Formats: sequence, C-alpha cells, structure tokens
Amino acid sequence: MWLVKLGGSLSYDPSLRSWLDVLASMGGGRVIIVPGGGPFADLVRDAQHHWDFDDEAAHRMALHAMQQNGLLLAALCPALLPAESEEDLRAVLSKGKTALWLPLSMTQGNPYLDANWSVSSDSIAAWLAGHLNAERLILIKSCRLPGTPLDATALAAAGIVDRAFPKFIDEACFETVLLEKSQLGILREMLLGERPGAAR
Repeated sequence: MWLVKLGGSLSYDPSLRSWLDVLASMGGGRVIIVPGGGPFADLVRDAQHHWDFDDEAAHRMALHAMQQNGLLLAALCPALLPAESEEDLRAVLSKGKTALWLPLSMTQGNPYLDANWSVSSDSIAAWLAGHLNAERLILIKSCRLPGTPLDATALAAAGIVDRAFPKFIDEACFETVLLEKSQLGILREMLLGERPGAAR
C-alpha cells in the first residue's frame, strides 16, 4: 500500500488532472490519495489572521479544508473512489481501485494529531501511513526540492513540510519520497516498478 499526498498548492495547477489520471489508472489496488487543504486551508489562515481566533479552531477548520479539497479531486477524477474510514479504504483497494481519502472522520479529535499549525496535511498523511502500515509515503510538492538523501528536519526548517513531520517519520516502517510536480514521469516509473523510490 502506498499513500500519495497531493499538495494543496496543486489545486489550480494545470498538471493536477494528469497526476489524478495516472494515480487512478496505475494505482489501482495499491494507492490511497491524501488531499492537501489547498485554497480552502488558505481561507482558514486568512480568517484566523483577520479575527485572531485560536489554533485549535483553525485546526478543526483546516481538517474540513482537506475534506473539501478531497471532494474537489473526486469531482475532477470520478475514477477515484472516496473513502472515509480504514475499513472503506481497504475495501476500495481490495476492489483494485485507487482510493481517495476524505479525512474528516478519522482526524477530528485524533489524539495523535496536535490541534495547531505544526500539524498540516503532510503530518496527517504520515500519521495515516503509519496507522495503515503502508509501504511508502509519497509527497507531491510544487516547490523545488533539495537533492537526496532527504533530511526531514531540514525540510521542516525550510517550510517544505510542517514542523511536526519529522516526528511522524522518525523510525517509521514506511519509505518517504518527495517529488516535484514536474516529476510525474518518476511516479509512473515507480508504479511500474522500473525505478526505486528515493529514500527519506
């Protein structure tokens, strides 16, 4: 089982449909897509900046943002099958389909996820990968990435992943791979087994 977290920054990117099509057509039975918060999370940040409300409320709103962006991805690519629970995710994969996680029900009040901005969709994807005993976690990013080997602490310091991310992948049993949005071809090769992942 692989988890592929699509950065919310891809929400209006022309490459988004291509990423979804490849994941739907080549990831069946193996891939779970985790949506970032996208423009919906940006609205939460803007509202918090304007009204100065607490991080716990903003965290809950950001989980809804991930849910909304997941619904957007499902609308763009109907071949993906939305799923909210662990049971449903595994059922989708058992049918040979690609699952699209709608995270709200598994994340609200989750004691492993701190209710502040140190935990964003990156850490939530890493938590899910550990929870499901996944083989690999792939994060798709819009920004330029440093060369391998990837250092999670340095990535967090640079703002490429959230601050909590290093603790979620420290001693994790899954491999962590970061790809730039231009590297769809690498994902294809990985799904075909022609290219090993880049270790974290």
